[in-house]
Amino acid sequence: MRSRYSAFAVAAPDYLLATWHPSTRPRSLRLDPALRWTGLEVLATTGGALLSAEGTVEFRAHHVAGGRRGVQHENSRFLREGGRWCYLDGVALG
Repeated sequence: MRSRYSAFAVAAPDYLLATWHPSTRPRSLRLDPALRWTGLEVLATTGGALLSAEGTVEFRAHHVAGGRRGVQHENSRFLREGGRWCYLDGVALG
């Protein structure tokens, strides 16, 4: 999760696509250059242990766009694929 947040913060769409589960990964990804990510709060996790195949991360990612602050609050699902964690999907939480 933290590495994907960092990839958003430094505008690295290739890394984001590489860590996206093949069943839900888009063909391409265009990041908004006007959006500046300013902080990540991991609020809760489930699963994700050494032998787990699934996990979730509830987080708040803070950003600034056009001089206005915003937050993305989400519960993301991850699957372990070939020994690596991949983002599957997420549900917005307000």
